[in-house]
Amino acid sequence: MTNTTYVLAGGCFWCLDAAYRALRGVTDVVSAYTGGESDQPTYEQVCTGATGHAEAVAVTFDPEVIPSSVILDAFFTMHDPTQLNRQGNDVGTQYRSAMFPADDAQRAEFESARERAGGLWPRPVVTTIEPLGALYSAEEYHQDFFAKNPTQGYCLAVAVPKVNKVRASFAEYLR
Repeated sequence: MTNTTYVLAGGCFWCLDAAYRALRGVTDVVSAYTGGESDQPTYEQVCTGATGHAEAVAVTFDPEVIPSSVILDAFFTMHDPTQLNRQGNDVGTQYRSAMFPADDAQRAEFESARERAGGLWPRPVVTTIEPLGALYSAEEYHQDFFAKNPTQGYCLAVAVPKVNKVRASFAEYLR
């Protein structure tokens, strides 16, 4: 079986990147921008909210090592999918909870995962499922940001708790 890639957005991509890299079977994580209107957006442009892009990650994994359902359930564990266009203090459409399927099979998997997540949260899940358009890799300094900046304030305050939550919930899949 070949590797699979899911494109997911759930707030700042640094947090998603760090949490997914902790899981065995994840072979690559690319921080990126998708779901917007302009070509080759920069971080500064995306941060304005004017481009329509979301901060997302392209998570590539080996489904023989880690099931796709675990990748998706981890997604709904590592961010709050009930917050519309925000995650904590990060506010704007660029921080929306969204899934970007590459085909109809992924769309069906994403819909099932969103439905499962609905039973875990006290408020309605607002995660959107949007067409996967162009995907633009974020600037190099955003790639594997947590590993490169483990003592950075945002990483300590926001990313570490999310990584720890995934570690506790999916211990059998840790590296």
